[in-house]
Amino acid sequence: MKKTSKTALHILAATVLGSGVSHVNAQDKAVELKFAHWLPGTHALAKTGFEPWAKSVEAASNGSIKIAFFPAQQLGKAAAHYDMARDGIADMTWVNPGYQAGRFPMIAAGELPFLISKPGPGSAALDKWYRTYAVSEMKDVKFCFAHVHVGTIHSKKPITEPGQLKGMKIRSANGTVSQTMSLLGATNVQVSAPEARDALEKGVADAITFPWNSIISFGIDKAVKNHTDMRLYAADFVWVLNKTWYDKLAAAQKKVIDDHCNNDWAAKVGAAWGDEEDAGQGKLEKQGHNIVKITPQQLDAWKKAVEPINQQWIEAANKVGVNGQQALASLRQELKSRGAGQ
Repeated sequence: MKKTSKTALHILAATVLGSGVSHVNAQDKAVELKFAHWLPGTHALAKTGFEPWAKSVEAASNGSIKIAFFPAQQLGKAAAHYDMARDGIADMTWVNPGYQAGRFPMIAAGELPFLISKPGPGSAALDKWYRTYAVSEMKDVKFCFAHVHVGTIHSKKPITEPGQLKGMKIRSANGTVSQTMSLLGATNVQVSAPEARDALEKGVADAITFPWNSIISFGIDKAVKNHTDMRLYAADFVWVLNKTWYDKLAAAQKKVIDDHCNNDWAAKVGAAWGDEEDAGQGKLEKQGHNIVKITPQQLDAWKKAVEPINQQWIEAANKVGVNGQQALASLRQELKSRGAGQ
């Protein structure tokens, strides 16, 4: 594991241990929070994000809020997790908004190619920027926070030039990446992360856009051996709560949740998980995989080839009554201020 990853984990551990006890009344009724996600229970995010967050909530609530996890699509498919929180199938869910392309146009800004370089500060920047839009775009739920990971292309054959994607079948991470792949002449294979390895092994897909360490945790390292060394895209994720569940909490319990649904936690989870994901590059290299290096000239060619995707997002934002050009400039400035832009 990289030193930065260990540091992020230490920060999270310190947060849990140092969170202290909030002013939760001893007589507050105990409640259970059913937290559903679609990752394996042993996934890095479960260990670096979900579990530390849950322990901190339980400690801060004097044990009156207990978190029960439902991983690996136990309560529903990956793409259904937003609606699961809205409808009360789960009390809280971890959502990839990009799994429902076009439904959440504003947060899709974080998925734009070659936008975000560092997952920790990038998560903090996106979360702060998006809170203005979450009020309306995710009004069906209580928004907790947003974070990202950064990914690239992992393929059966080495890829260095954008022109090589023409005619390929690629499992894309989200709606914006799907648009990017279509622009470059590839065919999109729409499957969730848990289904991706099967698609690659059966030849349904030739390549996948994914973060580094999840290639290993999902077993995809058995299906692809070439990994293009660039920060191609980010995937956005949000933690959301069922409004009815939240509204029934005692006032002090609501404060505990509010204190754990903020920009600080977005940054912590983004750094802890993001650094862990990035550490996967070194692990794959040690396994003998081919890390495909990109020259500055090749990188410039990639950035030029995908530039129309930015305009597509601006137009989508305009359609929902937002000045897309100004909104994107604002996000870029927030990323720049945190050293997380490209």
